[in-house]
Amino acid sequence: MPSDVSLARFKQFPRLMWILLFGSFITRGSYYMVWPFLAVILYEKFALTATEVGLVLSSAAIISVFTSFMGSALSDRIGRHKLMYLTGVLYIISFSLLAQVDSVKGYVVVMTLCSIATSLWRPLTSATIGDIIDDPKTRELAMQSLYFVVNVGCAVGPMLGVWLGLTGKQSSFYITAAAFAALLGLLFWGFRHQACQTIPSTTEQVPDELIPAMGDATSAVKRKPAFISRQQIITILQQDKLLQCLIVANILCMFIYAQMDSSLIQYLTRANAPNLLTLISAMIFTNALVIISTQFVLLRLMAGYSLVHRIQFGLILLVCSQVWLAYNPIDLFWGWIGAVIVMSLAETILFPTMNVHIDRLAPKHLRGAYFGAASFYEIGFAFAPLGGGIILDHLGGYWLFIIGAILSLVVMYLYSILDKLPRPDFAAMKLS
Repeated sequence: MPSDVSLARFKQFPRLMWILLFGSFITRGSYYMVWPFLAVILYEKFALTATEVGLVLSSAAIISVFTSFMGSALSDRIGRHKLMYLTGVLYIISFSLLAQVDSVKGYVVVMTLCSIATSLWRPLTSATIGDIIDDPKTRELAMQSLYFVVNVGCAVGPMLGVWLGLTGKQSSFYITAAAFAALLGLLFWGFRHQACQTIPSTTEQVPDELIPAMGDATSAVKRKPAFISRQQIITILQQDKLLQCLIVANILCMFIYAQMDSSLIQYLTRANAPNLLTLISAMIFTNALVIISTQFVLLRLMAGYSLVHRIQFGLILLVCSQVWLAYNPIDLFWGWIGAVIVMSLAETILFPTMNVHIDRLAPKHLRGAYFGAASFYEIGFAFAPLGGGIILDHLGGYWLFIIGAILSLVVMYLYSILDKLPRPDFAAMKLS
């Protein structure tokens, strides 16, 4: 993380970066007015079991994972902006339909479209930041800022929804669709203003000699026009054992975190926790508030540590939060909030650091492919509702969180062996 978070560095953000920040705020805020309550909606409308709710949520997410990888890699060739426009239109259509659907099958289809749009949008945004900001420290600050405003939106959305009486209402998805329509208009203006040479295209110049194994992917090198075939991309990713181990570790990490959005809510719903909607909104608000209030403090405090060491510290906090959740009484409101605070501190360290890690590993001309490969993290999110639902139905809430603590320890081990794993010899590779 950059140690010099200054006004001067913020001023280096191009106009398109500010549009991405504002767009992330309005879309995430409207999104979190209702999306976390889908498990409650499905339970109350259709009386589904925890496993059935998990299957509905997981089936939508699983399809989106593979779409995300293919789409993100494709963006390296056809241009980030074109694919972002298409994804934005898909967002508008799918969320509008989600406000009207009234059957389990309908929910599965429409939620799949929503999940595809979401999984495409995230890596596209991260890759675009890398395209438009050359300085590594400014780019890192930009990614931290994106994560910050997303969580501001997550904090404001649920509480605003409660205040407006919209929380948990299906019709609230129209607000999300409208927010994306507004963002598309801003993006069109922003991309037109952005200098053409910063936007990738099918004739993008690529490095003649790529970065060393753990070097900075943005090093200035001699360039020449070249094309990278899909097979070459797959070969590079297959040879990058460090990236593969990183993906497995982060899949497990995402599986643990996703329980808060799905299985934890199902557990509280079925256990008849007092003031359920207020508790869920308070947990989402607390999660975002902790991130907002501590992110840049932690940014400075941990600036002297390596990325892997920061992640290991975050994982220790994650273990503690899972044990807390396992032993918290169902009616202890502030106990749930306390566990969420610890989990949120871990998230504040882990999530933006993961993006920075990928950005440093990725060769510049393969940034979309690497962020697309990193989107396989979403497998953890995809299987979390189903896996968590099965655990809830057969073992109960206690074991859901104990298993989460055990998996956190596994992730810590995987991160400890990253530096020992081989990477491709980028400098020796010839491009067609």
